[in-house]
Amino acid sequence: MFSILDEAASSNSSVSVLVIQKLRNNKVYSVGLALSTLWSQLSLLPVPYSKEQIRADDYGLCQCCKALIEFTKPFVEDVIDNKENSMENEKLKDEILKFCFRSLKCPLLTAQFLEQSDDTGDDPLRCFASEIIGFLSAIGHPFLKMIFNHGRKKKTWDYLEFEEEEEDKQLSDSMASLAYLVFVQGISIDQLPMVLRTEESVFSKGLDLLENGLLRIEDNRLLHQYLEIKSFLTVPQGLVKVMTLCPTETLRKKGLAMLQLYINKLDPQGKYTLFRCLLNTSNHSGVEAFIIQNIKNQIDMSLKRTYNKWFTGPQLISLLDLVLFLPEGAETDLLQNSDRIMASLNLLRYLVIKDNENDNQTGLWTELEKIENNFLKPLHTGLNMSKAHYEAEIKNSQEVQKSKDLCSLTVGREEIPNMPPEMQLKVLHSALFTFDLIESVLARVEELIEIKTKSTSEENKG
Repeated sequence: MFSILDEAASSNSSVSVLVIQKLRNNKVYSVGLALSTLWSQLSLLPVPYSKEQIRADDYGLCQCCKALIEFTKPFVEDVIDNKENSMENEKLKDEILKFCFRSLKCPLLTAQFLEQSDDTGDDPLRCFASEIIGFLSAIGHPFLKMIFNHGRKKKTWDYLEFEEEEEDKQLSDSMASLAYLVFVQGISIDQLPMVLRTEESVFSKGLDLLENGLLRIEDNRLLHQYLEIKSFLTVPQGLVKVMTLCPTETLRKKGLAMLQLYINKLDPQGKYTLFRCLLNTSNHSGVEAFIIQNIKNQIDMSLKRTYNKWFTGPQLISLLDLVLFLPEGAETDLLQNSDRIMASLNLLRYLVIKDNENDNQTGLWTELEKIENNFLKPLHTGLNMSKAHYEAEIKNSQEVQKSKDLCSLTVGREEIPNMPPEMQLKVLHSALFTFDLIESVLARVEELIEIKTKSTSEENKG
């Protein structure tokens, strides 16, 4: 009968399954041979790739998968019911395990699945995958253990006798398929042990509530006096924590959007007060760069549209004192503060371009000497020191690379964990690229200052 089945037309495969299911003599051998033969027939069928092809099932693959599951289930139940772990039962487990491995490779490795929705239960290939994963757990091979054990020198299924030339590829493809089904398609994902973080849902609801409240307020209408109320000031400070500390990317982005919305609602003095507060308290280069960009936007509106005393003249100079300086002078960690420094340079470049020395609406030209002493000159010195340090580290790393050893590296007073020299070189070159970028913008700013001062001097002489 098996020789006839092996030669059967693929269109008759689903009918043949029902015949083989009735075999009981020499069960393990019969089941193993039947599953192997049936899988061979199944692997010849074209795998449907579209929703329409899956529904039509012109070649009967989906029907065969369903019938094959029905054929296998009684033997899986036999394994579960047999508590004695006899030799015959262990061999039956092995045959089912081999069948599951083969099925994970074909047809499931190349199968396309319907989009996950309420009707995913109608997807025959998804149902087949779910049953196969269920069989693995039922016979003592839960998918989580299999996935994490794969790649170790000693595997629990090393004794399985696949064809020698295909063994490694068979197992690798099967395990890749299994991981995809679980982690991407979410099949049986509920069996994974999980630690639920309830605070994330609380954060999400809090952000939604804040958004709902802010959207009811017109822009520039939230009076600065409200910032004297502690709860009003703790809102943006809390948003900064969400932006910088929350492990969920969507919540970090939502926190950033809410901080911008909060800023938009404040009146000019409120914006000014909040900017000063966050520049003094955030201690995060990315947040400070975000605030500096907002300062630039407010200056731009003041120069182009409506005069605003908080972002021109003496008030602005007081704010720029918090922006155009290096916290630790030339010894400031330029790499760690690169976002802030680039934002500060871009703001300074904008001011030099937009504000003429004769007009001096922003007060920049009056304070230029102080800016050069507190910001530009220390930045030059810091860049030279940092580049020399990193170039020396690159030379050292290249020498270590020749010996093919792992090494440690100290950058910014912190030791980078041991890593291959190739990886260290990438990190070091990336740092040098950042310094070059800062240096190019710095050079452009100084060039613009020289051009502007020279032009003004010539006009005054004329």
